[in-house]
This record gives sequence, structure tokens and C-alpha cells, in this order.
Amino acid sequence: MKTNDWKSRLNVVYSTNPDFQYEQETVEEPEMRAKEKQLLRVQLDKRNRGGKQVTLITGFVGTPDDLAVLGKMLKTKCGVGGTVKDNEILIQGDFRQKIVEILHKEGYSKSRMI
Repeated sequence: MKTNDWKSRLNVVYSTNPDFQYEQETVEEPEMRAKEKQLLRVQLDKRNRGGKQVTLITGFVGTPDDLAVLGKMLKTKCGVGGTVKDNEILIQGDFRQKIVEILHKEGYSKSRMI
């Protein structure tokens, strides 16, 4: 069964070969490491933020959905706002110690504060 998805062949104008198959680029999502093997770095960042402090969590290896779930859990437990973008979690305010304690309780044993 042939798929006729026009969005997947936007860059191909015409092919005279009846057996031509459009090549699809596949993006491999990184597999999520076990919580014990995640090396999360928790640090305070003040650069380009108008004098405001944010707690920055980096080093997560996994899918963007898993990162979003972790970010939501941290924001909820700290009771503050934040965002998840560019493979980083930003939590508003200085919550380094609290976040490291939460991560250790959740099983991220290799997380550390910088």
C-alpha cells in the first residue's frame, strides 16, 4: 500500500520512475537512561535575565516528553514557575538545594549542585 502524504515530498517536483520511493529522514530520539545513571547538573544562572535568578538543570538524556514531565514535577514541588527548553529546565528563583534533594528522593542519585 502506497502512502500519498504530500507533506513528506514537498521538495520533489516530479519523478518519471513508477517504482520511485520518497526517502524519509528519520530522527532518532535518544533513549532515556535509568534515573540512577542520569548525571544532572543543578546551577544558579543570572546571565541575561534582568538581574533575576533562575535554577538551571542540565544534562538530561531522554525524550523531550520525559524532560517536560521532570520539569513539571520540579516546578510543582518547588511551587514556582519555570520552563523547559533547549534540553534544559529553568526554575524561577534559587532552589538549588531543594531541587537536589527532590532529585535524590526521586532516584536521580548522580545529580549534583555546581
